[in-house]
Amino acid sequence: MANQILSRPANQILTPTFLNSTCSFLKNSQFLKHNKFHLPSATPIRKSIRDVQIRASQSPALARNYCADSVVVAEDKSYGNKQIISVTSQLYDYMLSNVREPEILKKLREETSWMRGSQMQVSPDQAQLLAMLVQILGAKRCIEVGVYTGYSSLAIALVLPESGCLVACERDANCLEIAIKYYKQAGVAHKVDVRHALAADTLKSLIENGEACSYDFAFVDAEKKMYHEYFELLLQLVRVGGVIVVDNVLWHGKVADPLVNDPRTVCIRDFNKRIMEDDRVSVSMVPIGDGMTICRKL
Repeated sequence: MANQILSRPANQILTPTFLNSTCSFLKNSQFLKHNKFHLPSATPIRKSIRDVQIRASQSPALARNYCADSVVVAEDKSYGNKQIISVTSQLYDYMLSNVREPEILKKLREETSWMRGSQMQVSPDQAQLLAMLVQILGAKRCIEVGVYTGYSSLAIALVLPESGCLVACERDANCLEIAIKYYKQAGVAHKVDVRHALAADTLKSLIENGEACSYDFAFVDAEKKMYHEYFELLLQLVRVGGVIVVDNVLWHGKVADPLVNDPRTVCIRDFNKRIMEDDRVSVSMVPIGDGMTICRKL
């Protein structure tokens, strides 16, 4: 079927529905999972999609049809064919335009965007959610596992009270150097307790220091294979009613694909299953960024 679709560049493809379903098929096709398979003849399809998008912006009727194709429905019909929004690039740009990003965070984001591994930085909408959760909780004591260049930790520190404290765990000294620079520029360095060490060792030392159940909020965005250990340690450190947020739980969609079984994907998939079955927390998996699970300790 893939070859049949791709061998018809001269065909006039008229509907966004067909285009989207075609690309969905191609994306999940076993042919595309082969390293030597190329799609030069897919160009007409991509071009047709772009043409439809342009025409949709100029035609209200076509725009309505195109928007209708920007939703997904669960395959399990017991959910009542509930339509859920599918975030397109255009819609995501709109979402980002509605994020209240402080200038200092924008400056850090732009500097980080030129760095290797910049995709590890949380998105502005994720950082805004983290900051709001901290504010809703009235959190004073927080932990971050995996700082990178400090975007999320800076967002949290900015909303902490003057007496607040964020323990920032990061093993990469070069990344920490950038983070510390921005903590100072933002005037929040006194709120951030930087720990340059393996995160598991830092968390264990906090417990040994008698700080169990004394933290309000924790955010995890670090080595995926360590997620379960980080979670167990943080569950000891966070108070009842406190919140632990774990990033990358959707892992670029790989967790839902049974054909993808690389070590990191398997670890995240197993972690998600364990959290779902863990009666020590209430949970909500949120499709923001690469997926976040918000856990409230019971």
